[in-house]
Amino acid sequence: MNKQSNSYTVIYSVVLVLVVGVVLSLVYQALRPRQEENIANDTKRQILAAALISPQSGESIGELFDRHITDSFVINSEGKRVADAPSAFDIDVASEVKKPADQRLLPIFECSTTAGRKYIVPVAGSGLWGPIWGYIALDANGNTIYGAYFAHQGETPGLGAEIEKPAFQKQFEGKDILNSDGSFAGIAVVKNGQEPQNGAYVHAISGGTITSQGVQKMLYSSLEPYTPFFDSLNNNTGAATDPSNNTAR
Repeated sequence: MNKQSNSYTVIYSVVLVLVVGVVLSLVYQALRPRQEENIANDTKRQILAAALISPQSGESIGELFDRHITDSFVINSEGKRVADAPSAFDIDVASEVKKPADQRLLPIFECSTTAGRKYIVPVAGSGLWGPIWGYIALDANGNTIYGAYFAHQGETPGLGAEIEKPAFQKQFEGKDILNSDGSFAGIAVVKNGQEPQNGAYVHAISGGTITSQGVQKMLYSSLEPYTPFFDSLNNNTGAATDPSNNTAR
């Protein structure tokens, strides 16, 4: 075949594309298990970070997660376990928060810490430039925040991206999310000098107003549907963890 002809050029290009495509596909399939493992380990790391647990030198995230996360389950907006739900670890929280509250699957991770039992729940929302998400760890009373972890996809470095820094996250520790009557109160994220007279609050990030507002909205929209579960813990009724209350959604 004439190597200078158009047909040779076309055939050569097609063959080259096919060969490269096959090689890339094989490489992707070979690396996929490792990629999925890395993603899962990063999620586990974030969940543990909310409970103020971080791996020490030589510790495996997977082993640390298995040691501290003693149970995980999914509830509905009535605070009852959903018997036929997917694993709490596999719930797409970003998709769930877009649904009406009474249609959501609500994951919970029960965690054993040196400070006692904690309940960790995921949160998801929107910042200025893209998705934001995180995890909130609550004391066994279902009311007081023990720890918080937030992350983002593309917030501005030095501004909105500061939500991932310990200085911002530590403000949430010790804050109560329920009113005295058991209703959901949330956490206000406010500028210095605009502190509310009543209710829990933290200070917003300087220069990151929209991202800070996004965190406040994320916490309210993500956590409010858990109120019956939180309130049952707060009142020591055990309604949400009693097997007799398990229902199919």
